[in-house]
Amino acid sequence: MAARLAPGLERRLRSEMTGDVLFDRFSRGRYATDASFYQIMPMGVVVPRTVEEAERAIALARSEGIPVLPRGGGTSQCGQTINEALVVDGSKHLKRILEVDLEGRRCVVEPGIVLDDLNAQLKQHGLWFPVDVSTASRATIGGMAGNNSCGGRSLRYGTMRDNVLSIDAMLADGAKAHFGRVDHNLSELPPDSPLAPLARDLLALGGREAAEIAARFPKVQRRVGGYNLDSLVPNPAGYNLSHLLVGSEGTLAYSTKIELKLWPLIGKKVLGACHFGSFYAAMDAAQHLVKLKPIAVELVDATLLKLASEIAMFRPTLERFVRGQPEAILLVEFAEDDDENERRLKLLADTMGDLGFGWDRSGANWGGVVEIRDAGLQAAIADVRTSGLNIMMSMKDAGKPVSFVEDCAVPLEHLADYTDRLTQVFEKHGTRGTWYAHASEGCLHVRPVLNLRLEKDVKAMRAIAEDAFAMVREYKGSHSGEHGDGMVRSEFHEPMFGSRLVHAFEEVKDRFDPKGLYNPGKIVHPPKFDDRTLFRYSPDYRVEGLQAALDWTGYSGAGGGLQGAIEMCNNNGACRKSAGGVMCPSYRVTRDERDVTRGRANTLRLAISGQLGPDALASDEMMETLKLCVSCKGCRRECPTGVDMAKMKIEALAARVKAKGLTLHQRLVAYLPHYAGLASKAAWLMNVRDRLPGAAALSEKLAQFSARRSLPRWRTDAFREEATTFGPEGGREVVLFADTFNRWFERENVDAALSVLTAAGYRVHMPAPVDGTKRALCCGRTFLSAGLVDQARAEARRVLSTYAPFVARGVPVVGLEPSCLLAFRDELPSLIPGEDTQRLAAHALLIEEFLAREAEAGRLMLPLGPVADRALLHGHCHQKSFGVMGAVEKTLRLIPGLKVETVESSCCGMAGAFGYHSETIDVSLAMAELSLLPAVRKAEAGTLVVADGTSCRHQIHDGAQRDAVHVIRVLAASLEAARADAPRHLEAAE
Repeated sequence: MAARLAPGLERRLRSEMTGDVLFDRFSRGRYATDASFYQIMPMGVVVPRTVEEAERAIALARSEGIPVLPRGGGTSQCGQTINEALVVDGSKHLKRILEVDLEGRRCVVEPGIVLDDLNAQLKQHGLWFPVDVSTASRATIGGMAGNNSCGGRSLRYGTMRDNVLSIDAMLADGAKAHFGRVDHNLSELPPDSPLAPLARDLLALGGREAAEIAARFPKVQRRVGGYNLDSLVPNPAGYNLSHLLVGSEGTLAYSTKIELKLWPLIGKKVLGACHFGSFYAAMDAAQHLVKLKPIAVELVDATLLKLASEIAMFRPTLERFVRGQPEAILLVEFAEDDDENERRLKLLADTMGDLGFGWDRSGANWGGVVEIRDAGLQAAIADVRTSGLNIMMSMKDAGKPVSFVEDCAVPLEHLADYTDRLTQVFEKHGTRGTWYAHASEGCLHVRPVLNLRLEKDVKAMRAIAEDAFAMVREYKGSHSGEHGDGMVRSEFHEPMFGSRLVHAFEEVKDRFDPKGLYNPGKIVHPPKFDDRTLFRYSPDYRVEGLQAALDWTGYSGAGGGLQGAIEMCNNNGACRKSAGGVMCPSYRVTRDERDVTRGRANTLRLAISGQLGPDALASDEMMETLKLCVSCKGCRRECPTGVDMAKMKIEALAARVKAKGLTLHQRLVAYLPHYAGLASKAAWLMNVRDRLPGAAALSEKLAQFSARRSLPRWRTDAFREEATTFGPEGGREVVLFADTFNRWFERENVDAALSVLTAAGYRVHMPAPVDGTKRALCCGRTFLSAGLVDQARAEARRVLSTYAPFVARGVPVVGLEPSCLLAFRDELPSLIPGEDTQRLAAHALLIEEFLAREAEAGRLMLPLGPVADRALLHGHCHQKSFGVMGAVEKTLRLIPGLKVETVESSCCGMAGAFGYHSETIDVSLAMAELSLLPAVRKAEAGTLVVADGTSCRHQIHDGAQRDAVHVIRVLAASLEAARADAPRHLEAAE
């Protein structure tokens, strides 16, 4: 993990840059990995605010003799985006669209713009950039150009090279040049252009090697290995010099502007999911299905289907389109007009029949087409397919699918034989492969399962690579079909292209970059691909003495599996998305690698393995790394490899508390359930902070509660049970859990729950704690937020023992506050593993889940009347993490005449105590402003604003001056309206 230091460069950068300059060990560690299995500590990182700052940083590095690594999303799978160099991260600021030419269907962008963000802005013009890679939510255009990315629809739209019109770039000597279309004699280049002599030399090389290029370059579309020397061979029509930079992996120049070819948006699509009882048969069929001219034919195999079915966010999608137990499915997509789409779907079914497949057949001939016209289901299926990498990486074993032969491309007529032979190679070495992706191009992503911590598996990797690449050459294919060369495939250029062309590659590099400034060791002069000193898990990688506070059963490694859980992060960067879902809300505000789930997981991994120094887990730097994690649990659901950063943060906090103790702020938050009863009796005193001038400022100074945020109001009429049982005798039983926040601050929600449940005929139990104390039951959430795991465990035991008799006879336990009730399903099993906890988890339901389930079963007898025309619903992060939002919407739609609109939002930004802290309030407010608060402000005055989270309601009140209500209060008002036979208006809580 050691790296050469560059104090002189750091000083000069700090004096001349306004962007971030990161040379500390923790920051450099976050840039030491990409989505490959390698790890190299950079010398430093700069995050320039402008292209001019990036150019200045590169100039300073050149003057100091320091190599430079251009980096975008850092999701390369072959080690392209790691190096012992100065990393120039353009993904945060260099993301402008500089020009859009609608008539010419072209645009000019800065290199750091993310593909999805670009297309979101182009959509209004009816255009898009169609190189639709699976990492579109985080892949930058600069990175895609550097990698010559392809995407799932390259059958129609081609590769990145086919869609880049020009590139402006800074050369290694600091000169700036425009790489674009030129005549065959370069006549339009000015004589004093720095590009003129370079271009002449390059075209001379292309002419000299034209015959060798024709003989040795593979004739498949998916060829991205080496430099694109074929763009330099003599051509009377001229050249596009940018094509030499495309696929060069940042080794030749630094791109500052990229001109792209745009296409009209795809119209209405239809999808045929072709099922096969045999993987070989599916691969053999691909060559015939592409003759129907689809825009894509994508593979998902049985392994991917099985793993995806075990992931909550994908399971419902599979249930809607997978029939039987196929060995493979080919997703055949058409995008013509409606009539033509239907004609081709029929041809697809006919073709499958002609090939001998039928639903009524068995074995290899079983199969058929499931036709999918619904756009929503198509999008969900695409999400499964594009998440293929992360789904494959969700295996919890020490062995993981490893990327090194994964995107070889062969002509379609050989695809079945190639995959069959490669499977035999895997079996020879005692492993298996996982297959998915681009069947239409003969470029399947295949990853043999290996444990690269073991020398025998590293040797197996080399043997597999050599056998696989030999087969690819035999079939006249390409050993690098999509994901580039990096450190994985550069070593194998000589057997693929021959020594003469490898020497030509070296000439190109030397002509562009004679001193090796840009990303050395990639494409030319590479290290051995199996040099274990460059691996993320090198031979000296150790995790020792790790003590976990929670149960991590199911994972491998130290700390009872905590090590394995942390190491599940594969760096693919799904957490870097800027829209859709929840993950990762703090990154969406800061756009810093430190604040994304991947960055935090990397820091934890480096800390537990001793690579960040002693006691790193409890260090100040670790707390800074985790400070903006709001424990939203978005990653728990949306990270396909299951990285649960909220739970991992508890481990780091527990280590911190053990080493450093509690702050006053943490103590006041953690022990709130213990002093709440007393505070309620002295509500007038507790509320002085927000009434007495100067008191809020004092609380900020002493306890870090921001003076810009009011605190929840204590009340003397807090909820205290007058009985332990409510409702009619003989009614269906239910236990109601009154959490700390609704009990002491918003009792109206507890009252509403009792009103609704008893009116519906339920027998509601609110049992007193069996330990004989008068203190109310608590889920332990506040203690976990401070790392006080033992105290949280004690609270969990009180809940378990009190509710055990009810749960034993199958009585549901329902609650109001998502973060509290859902702790019974998530944290409690990790605090107290065992059957009792699992039983409680199985019976714990949010009240909207319970009511929606009862209504669906026909058991909810509840007269409801109209209360409003529209409701704007914001979901609590934990509701989204546990897939509860559908139940909330169903419950609201029980109300007559109520139209429900759900805000597409991430975290509200409050996240318990996060939004109250003086150090995090700015980020808290910025999170809310991403989408939630603007949506609330736009809502008409008569629209109900519904939010089930206590903190969510507080954020909405503070930020939009609107009162939001819990769904149960809407139901209670609807019940009252029905009783009065007239609409009633909700009144805000006192």
